[in-house]
Amino acid sequence: MNGVTARRSRAQGWFTNWEYYVMLLPGLAFFLVFKYVPMFGIIMAFQDYSPFQGVTGSQWVGFKHFSVMFAYDGFWRLLRNTLLISFYNIVFFFPAPIIIALMLNELRREWFKKTVQTIIYLPHFISWVVVGSITFFLLNPENGFINQMIAHNGGSTINFLSDPDWFRTLILSQNIWKEVGWGTIIFLAALAGVDPQLYEASVMDGAGRMRQLWHITLPAMKSTIVILFILRLGSVLDVGFEQIFLMLNDLVYEVGDVFETYVFREGLSGGRFSFGVAVGVFKSVIGLVLIMGANWLAKKAGEEGIY
Repeated sequence: MNGVTARRSRAQGWFTNWEYYVMLLPGLAFFLVFKYVPMFGIIMAFQDYSPFQGVTGSQWVGFKHFSVMFAYDGFWRLLRNTLLISFYNIVFFFPAPIIIALMLNELRREWFKKTVQTIIYLPHFISWVVVGSITFFLLNPENGFINQMIAHNGGSTINFLSDPDWFRTLILSQNIWKEVGWGTIIFLAALAGVDPQLYEASVMDGAGRMRQLWHITLPAMKSTIVILFILRLGSVLDVGFEQIFLMLNDLVYEVGDVFETYVFREGLSGGRFSFGVAVGVFKSVIGLVLIMGANWLAKKAGEEGIY
């Protein structure tokens, strides 16, 4: 009888709040159509896929494409380049929104704070094609603005765009300029939930700005930082195809070729669809292992984790 009553109560709750469930439908449909249904295509990694025979008619080849991937002469170069770019993003780009959020949180003039937020958010809405064009305009060795400034001050121009030593720095700089403002939104939202009375009490106890930052502000952001860091590790082999592709040229190929550009070259342009899927599966497995490992460590450290 209690079970029947509980089910009836749940059904009444669903009926009463039906508007909220309807609002969920677009999001659920998005994840269903673009995230879960395409997972069926993973089986292509274990086939010699033919567009004419389809997924169900293509020949099964087991782990052939994975063996080819690991046997590829440039595999370790691809892995090294991808990990290095991702490592730079984690070390330099990941903390940047946290630092910006902390700085904005210290501003007391609301109009100035909102103005700064708007300015640093805007680059997020600029496409990578435009970002690449801006980079070329600034760093072109012949008439780029930066090189003109260097030459005007008596220095020698630098070919930033074709120098392998500058490639990863350019990629990191583009990421920070374009996305750091957008990344501050989550951290500012976390700071918005801090009780102002905590700061007032700390002032009464004689705490200065740095002590308030260390004992109140950062602990309020800690769980958000941990969760986003775990999720970032899950995409450690995803460094952004469009950005890398636009900046890549023959002179920086050795340090700029990553898994995404390799898949585009071999999988799409070369028509080796199954091989491209196999590389994607490899990246996904690595990301899943890193997420589970980082989440386990976070749990051990007393944090909530992502599940």
